[in-house]
Amino acid sequence: MIKMDNIRKVYNTGKIEVEALRGLDLHIKKGEFITVIGPSGSGKSTLMNIMGCLDKPTTGEYRLNGKSIKQLNDNELSELRNHEIGFVFQNFNLLPYASAYENVEMPLLFAGVGGKMRKRKVEYILNKVGLSDRMDHRPNELSGGQKQRVAIARALVNDPNIILADEPTGNLDSHSGKEIMELFVNLWKEGNTIVMITHDPRAKDYTDNLVNITDGCIV
Repeated sequence: MIKMDNIRKVYNTGKIEVEALRGLDLHIKKGEFITVIGPSGSGKSTLMNIMGCLDKPTTGEYRLNGKSIKQLNDNELSELRNHEIGFVFQNFNLLPYASAYENVEMPLLFAGVGGKMRKRKVEYILNKVGLSDRMDHRPNELSGGQKQRVAIARALVNDPNIILADEPTGNLDSHSGKEIMELFVNLWKEGNTIVMITHDPRAKDYTDNLVNITDGCIV
């Protein structure tokens, strides 16, 4: 599903070069649940951006589901993201004036899915994450855990090949965080491929597939 070979990412800030990733190799198979852990500044976010086709490596080869991203232009990368990847962010990134239903529906609108199919898919996925009774609620009417469930539903609604979760429990209390982690485990058991970036040490309680990244290298 994901094949990253000798990935380097260098940022130029004036006269200073910052090497965020240093020859990183990472291969992830379909159906795996991988948790990438590491301290702040270790390169986790850079890795997530490249993995999610939001950025390209300075050198090295990245293939997503067999397709090299090296020669793709911005429009092709956008289309690849829309079809292949579901994103879950720490800050939820929900539209504040839209209902839970409308937030989850948004990727389907961009994909040109018809109205009846959209309704069926949105209702199904919100029920799947336990929010069938909150479809008409706006984000300010939801708890932190419920907002993250909406974000997860939005990530799942287009049937992506991989779910990328960036600090999904970072803004949640311990109880809500535990519920979200258990939801990810259930999604994984159903066959979803999941990569989660976190600095939360509790992640090791939910998966044995830990990748530890420090100073831009897997250790």
